[in-house]
Amino acid sequence: MRPESNIEPIGTTTRRYPRILAYPKRCDMTTAKTTEVLGGFRFPDPPERKPDDMTSFEHLTRTGSVHHLIRHLGNPETTLVAGERYVSLRTTRNMAGVKCLDLLIAFDVDPVTYHRRNAYVISEQGKPPDFVLEIASRSTGSEGTGEKRDVYAAMGIPEYWRFDETGEFHGVHLAGDRLVNGVYEPIQIDQLSEGTYQGHSEVLDLNIRWHDGQLEWYNPETGLHIPTFDDERARADEERAGRLEAEARVHELEEELRRLRGS
Repeated sequence: MRPESNIEPIGTTTRRYPRILAYPKRCDMTTAKTTEVLGGFRFPDPPERKPDDMTSFEHLTRTGSVHHLIRHLGNPETTLVAGERYVSLRTTRNMAGVKCLDLLIAFDVDPVTYHRRNAYVISEQGKPPDFVLEIASRSTGSEGTGEKRDVYAAMGIPEYWRFDETGEFHGVHLAGDRLVNGVYEPIQIDQLSEGTYQGHSEVLDLNIRWHDGQLEWYNPETGLHIPTFDDERARADEERAGRLEAEARVHELEEELRRLRGS
């Protein structure tokens, strides 16, 4: 018999979630078996994507977005930047109501617990993720704009963003929703120029940009992209050049001192 509702304690309060969270669909892995570990169980890895699916590796790892965000946000002991794992209201062996996502960011949480569980468990962390992002694919495009949107709102996730390289699967290149009184409201997306769209994330205090099929993150105060691999390499090269210049100057002074002593 199906339950009339799901009730899950979060922190010191009890929240009631709609039935949509109780009945799994494509990514819920209801037949997956969890792995027993010390102090509980470990969620299984998500299923491999189809060859034609865009993946978080292609658009987050390969471009360095995850690394850039981790460095920019800081506080790795309490700030979690992760993806390609599950988010769940509670630990559950039948995986009901569990969703796999491409990127989540959560502040003031325990990353160690996340990695131990192999999933973000809201009841265990005491709060939902602050930010989630889905990358569009042929097999999950409609789910990203429909079912997942409803589920993430019910979970209480403050911001839900969607990135589509071509705009083919979500109908738009970039979209975001902000939770207002328990309901998602669209975040304004501006077209800055041909091939560039941008919206502002309040929870990250960053401008999220779709630029020629790439996902980019801009600091609204400086108007610049958050530090990237190229920036770090340029800074390292500049520091190295400065050291070499200083060493050369010291060598010149030493040579000049020896010349003066010998004269």
